[in-house]
Amino acid sequence: MDILILIAISSLYFFLPKGVLKYFNIILTAALVLVTSLKAATVMFSGAEFNFSFSLWSQNIVLSLDNLSSFFVLIINFTIVTATVFSFQYMDLYNKKTRAETSLHYFSFYTLYWSMILVTMLQNTICFLVAWEIMSLSSFMLVMFEAEKASVRKAGINYLLQMHIGAVLLLVGIIVLNSTTGSWEWSALKTYFSQYSNPGLFFVLFAGFGLKAGFIPLHTWLPHAHPAAPTHVSAVMSGVMIKLGIFGILKAAFALQSDTLMIGMIVLAISVISGISGVGVAIIQHNLKKLLAYSSIENIGIIGIGIGIGLIGMDMQNATLTWMGFAGCFLHVLNHSLFKSLLFYGAGSVYFATHSVNIDSMGGLIRKMPFTALLFLIASMAICGLPPFNGFVSEFLIYNGFIEALQSGNVFIKVLMIFSILGLTTIGGLAIYCFTRAFGIIFLGNPRSQAAEHAKEMNWQVMVPQILALIMIVAIGIFPEIFIIPVNRILSSHLPIVQAVEYDTTFLRNAGMAGAGFIALVALLWLLRIIAFRKKKVEETVTWNCGYSAEAPKTQYTASSYAENFSHAMDKSLNITTNYHPIDETEVFPTKRHYKTHSESLIEQKLLLKPLRVLYAMLKRLAFVQTGQTQHYILYAFVLLIALLLLTIFNVI
Repeated sequence: MDILILIAISSLYFFLPKGVLKYFNIILTAALVLVTSLKAATVMFSGAEFNFSFSLWSQNIVLSLDNLSSFFVLIINFTIVTATVFSFQYMDLYNKKTRAETSLHYFSFYTLYWSMILVTMLQNTICFLVAWEIMSLSSFMLVMFEAEKASVRKAGINYLLQMHIGAVLLLVGIIVLNSTTGSWEWSALKTYFSQYSNPGLFFVLFAGFGLKAGFIPLHTWLPHAHPAAPTHVSAVMSGVMIKLGIFGILKAAFALQSDTLMIGMIVLAISVISGISGVGVAIIQHNLKKLLAYSSIENIGIIGIGIGIGLIGMDMQNATLTWMGFAGCFLHVLNHSLFKSLLFYGAGSVYFATHSVNIDSMGGLIRKMPFTALLFLIASMAICGLPPFNGFVSEFLIYNGFIEALQSGNVFIKVLMIFSILGLTTIGGLAIYCFTRAFGIIFLGNPRSQAAEHAKEMNWQVMVPQILALIMIVAIGIFPEIFIIPVNRILSSHLPIVQAVEYDTTFLRNAGMAGAGFIALVALLWLLRIIAFRKKKVEETVTWNCGYSAEAPKTQYTASSYAENFSHAMDKSLNITTNYHPIDETEVFPTKRHYKTHSESLIEQKLLLKPLRVLYAMLKRLAFVQTGQTQHYILYAFVLLIALLLLTIFNVI
């Protein structure tokens, strides 16, 4: 009931003065965070479920919090808190927006928040779909905040259309579920899967939820919507909103009764392809937020790999393999929400300081924004799966799952796991390549623009949410066995195969202690450096450039040149176009030239845009009927009536 009251209060956004809105937003968000977090934490640590029901159109609607939904609610709340605090100063960029536009933005942001909470709690499939649509529509309004830009309008419409395709797929799955079981509840999934073939309905739901999550080839909205939205919105969309697609897939996966080997193999293959493709395209991006968006596809792939391994373990009746796969999946859902939101906050800080997200226009920001640089570096290391940070823990669990499958599976499973290990290793290697490029070009070297030259840190209030995310990143890296406890409870309550097994998490504890030792060693070396240099004069000078002492920004690596070896070898598969007129041998005094590369998703070009162009060409041929003459339109209606009459007379219709 508290949740419904707070939702009703949000209408006040449209009546308050513009200067009060951000304060009201923090208060209202904090209230809903407090209410839902207390309930979710109680459920998570006590094991008891929270249920609230009410009647709507003769239907009994149940809001329920179990271990699974509580896990997602707590992740949503943490990210919403950090995003709300970050937006407090970041929204100053949009001071020229009218009160109505600002009110709509805050209202949509709050609506996105409570709709995500309801998605995790609603058990009725129709009400779930309504909340799902509210979530999509509110996030669409947030993406369209700068609708005066043509690129933003295009990204927003693209996002809205694809979300409705996903909703139609979910509706088809819900109708099939109801027509066979007579129930409008998600709990009927187990009944359906016990009586009918499992793959058909599962993959209909997987496609619907996968569109939200961003699995390839269902990802084409994601790299356009994230760069178009304000940074705090991008952090929420990437950090938690797309994870609700994973939430839906997990609900379906936990209900499966058969064919889990085939389903797991397909999910594993899609996930490996998503991971490699996502990070591969991220490497060649010049737009920082677009790079982070493609990186989200990569991490959704890693989460999907965990689901695939867990499903294969279910088929093999291997409790340890099932546990490792799903535990890695859940931990990576949490981990990605932390380091990806922190990376977006870093991108937002850079945009606030330079008014650009073009990586090639930056450089040298580590001297202007040292705190942001440090946070971005740690988040980059975490997303690359490097110890002693949280990304390493979840990927370490998934790698252990691969090893378990190699030890206990048949020859076919062993071959499958070997290729999957190579795939995840490739993802990790490319991620390191991607984020050394991003961090190096943005923060190291010399400024490449006046904006980068005069950049400065945002206020301390903006640093608070980033420090909170940093604390969680380090805490999970050092004390992973603590965070695996709620995951164990979720898996025990939803998967009978793992209920009676005690899992040895010593390897996680050892990894955490090794990480703590590494941090202590770095701190000790830093302390020794301070002591050694405390009485010495330290001077700074430019790096020796083979006798060329000028600090010209053009002598540095650019984002394109850094990725040249990778992009040149894969320019066809990455769909890279280069705009450059080469210098002829006879051109003694070359004229001024520009070098520009651009990449478009090959899947988007072939599967989405090409059919749309064909459809547009067909519709353009029919445009002659739009004459603008009223009598012609009356004639069309008259001809239609005559045609219907004739068809009726001859019993055609």
